[in-house]
Amino acid sequence: MSRRKKPFGEVLRKAREGRYSIRKFAELSGVSPTYLSQVEKGNVAPPTAERVKVMAELLDASADEWTALAGRVPDDLPSIIQSHPIEMPALIREADRLNDEQLKQVRSHIREIIETAK
Repeated sequence: MSRRKKPFGEVLRKAREGRYSIRKFAELSGVSPTYLSQVEKGNVAPPTAERVKVMAELLDASADEWTALAGRVPDDLPSIIQSHPIEMPALIREADRLNDEQLKQVRSHIREIIETAK
């Protein structure tokens, strides 16, 4: 089931406004104010996953959620998937059919398995 998501730039602008000026936020994020303005207007692609993570942290937002909203993949995931090239993609494909509550249950079960293995 596909959920309609807001454009990254719109979410970024709404979260930033009232907390940081565009210049200050650009400086803290390591981008130019011109680029940041263009991102917020949706005129250019969102920044890299690493930069999105910095932005999310500055705004007390979920880095993973914002990274997905930006159409990026968190930097640590490719190596995790590559370390288990058969099981990780299969796990992700199966999990894609679950709702959020079911995914929380799966994560909890995984944590239990890890704790038991210690």
